[in-house]
Amino acid sequence: MSAAPLQVLVIDDEPPIRKLLRMGLGSQGYRVIEAGNGKAGLECLEQKPDLIILDLGLPDIQGHELLRMIRARNDSVPVVVLSSRGDEAGKVQALDYGADDYVTKPFGMDELLARLRAALRHQLQSHGERPLFRVGDLSVDLVRRIVKRGDAEIKLSPKEYDLLRILVQHAGKVLTHKFLLNELWDSFTDAQYLRVYVRQLRQKIEADPEQPQLLLTETGVGYRLRAPD
Repeated sequence: MSAAPLQVLVIDDEPPIRKLLRMGLGSQGYRVIEAGNGKAGLECLEQKPDLIILDLGLPDIQGHELLRMIRARNDSVPVVVLSSRGDEAGKVQALDYGADDYVTKPFGMDELLARLRAALRHQLQSHGERPLFRVGDLSVDLVRRIVKRGDAEIKLSPKEYDLLRILVQHAGKVLTHKFLLNELWDSFTDAQYLRVYVRQLRQKIEADPEQPQLLLTETGVGYRLRAPD
């Protein structure tokens, strides 16, 4: 089982555009959430999308106003706006209101995908995360959610990936059992669950899981991922 796909919320009133995005993004492993107007888009924020594609020309809520409302509820989710050709003032206003980037209609899927990846990288960097983390022969691409040892890709379960990502975010720092349990599970969970996932993760990322060199145990305290070389 691979890591959970990134969720992209598409807010656009044109069914052909939504279909294009659903097919194009879906083929790249994204999970697409669709909203045909602004009101539905606001309701979809409850699903906590990882990224938003927003059409500025919506029928019910003016695009820039909707962007302002989105930012009031979530100030960190990357937003890429779709705008009509020649609407320079609208693009500038959207960026001023908190959009991360814009793509002009009609657009090419390759260009849009590149803009989405760039927006995700900017978000990661703004949170102090490295879009590409390397230590030893382990590499973690936080944008594409690809984990490799050397040139070989490693398949992680969603929970294994979540654990690794938290460790990467705090590489070099000891993370307590309590901190990791709170980050990984919504309700109280026995520390034994954490030990199980640490053991499973070591089986996949360590050359010798019995003598770990990357994911280190701090006895009685928690775990530490070795800092980058």
